[in-house]
Amino acid sequence: MYKILAVEDDAPILDLIRMSLTSAGYACTCAQDGIRAADLLEEQAFDLVLLDVMLPGIDGFELMDYIRPLGIPVIFLTAKGDLNDKVKGLRLGAEDYLTKPFEILELLARVETVLRRFGKEIRLLRFQDVEADTLSRVVKKAGVPVKLTVKEYDLLLLFLRNPGVALFRDRIYQQVWGGDCPEDSRTVDLHVQRLRKKLSWNGMLQAVYKIGYRLDSSD
Repeated sequence: MYKILAVEDDAPILDLIRMSLTSAGYACTCAQDGIRAADLLEEQAFDLVLLDVMLPGIDGFELMDYIRPLGIPVIFLTAKGDLNDKVKGLRLGAEDYLTKPFEILELLARVETVLRRFGKEIRLLRFQDVEADTLSRVVKKAGVPVKLTVKEYDLLLLFLRNPGVALFRDRIYQQVWGGDCPEDSRTVDLHVQRLRKKLSWNGMLQAVYKIGYRLDSSD
């Protein structure tokens, strides 16, 4: 399990980040100021840092000088959308820069991209008796391989990485097929139906009225 340090002084945003990362299979440690973050970086080893710029004690840019020698990748999370701030953050060594407000799906996608770039992608994704190997692209249910199409596999990964999250139909289409979902398209619905059948997930992949679908993680 990969360890991520989230540094954000806004408590509600920090709680949302923590819950989302935990649901996606990461171990998340939180800090609400730069000094506490520096202490945690000294005490523990992390695979990634999500770092706000405007922090009490030590701001994110100053903290970056402390993080850089450790070789830990950093994604800046900040409300500051000024181009100069983005350029400064990237020049200081950040791998990415995400301006608030942001969508959790986008945050998780960027986290995954940076970890993959550093050779730290989570290889095995599990949900109950279903396991997906992201390296070999092999899916098993109760230890038995399940044959999926490319899009069915990509759709499965999207749900496995977002258990309990209600995913909008157009966002599912965008993440799996790319581009905007055509009006009256049944592509997402048909693929969800096939995935339900192949994995015996009739009660697990739930339709969410006027939104899309959710992988039920209540059990």
